[in-house]
Amino acid sequence: MKRDIILAGVGGQGILSIAAIIGYAAVESDLNLKQAEVHGMSQRGGDVQSHLRISDKNIYSDLIPQGGADIILGVEPMEALRYKPYLSENGWFITNETPVLNIPNYPEMKDIKIEMEKFPNKIILDADQIAKEVGSSRSMNMVMLGAVADKLGIEYDKLEDGIKFLFGRKGEKVVEANLKALQQGRESAK
Repeated sequence: MKRDIILAGVGGQGILSIAAIIGYAAVESDLNLKQAEVHGMSQRGGDVQSHLRISDKNIYSDLIPQGGADIILGVEPMEALRYKPYLSENGWFITNETPVLNIPNYPEMKDIKIEMEKFPNKIILDADQIAKEVGSSRSMNMVMLGAVADKLGIEYDKLEDGIKFLFGRKGEKVVEANLKALQQGRESAK
């Protein structure tokens, strides 16, 4: 088993929480894990990306080469498209369709949608709306984690355990809201 995943988004959207939960689930599944992350110029609003490499064999580099990613998981569409050259021929492009208009020359959404539709294997969700519908607008990132859950090669309950571990100190209401968002993201992606 091997999965090379690029997580892409904007600071403050929860990319690092997604990476932490996937990492926790991988380690709990006795898999090897390497991670590298890059933060934009600002904590909130700058681009953030993380390379996650998961395997049942040794992993020698934490960076994914161009054309080597099995999955691009974006919580922001333009940031997800930025990593298009990294996606393998049969890889999955999974992204939230809601933009973060954090730059003055943000491309037209119609152009972004045209580019996103070109991927043969894709899941495009309005994760912000789904998170609102489940009563937790701040858990959009967990909706996206749910959308990718069945592509990770990790048991779903390990992701749930990761959420409990990561958010447990914030209380049961926060844990339950994130678990609900995870489940709804998984269902919406099917």
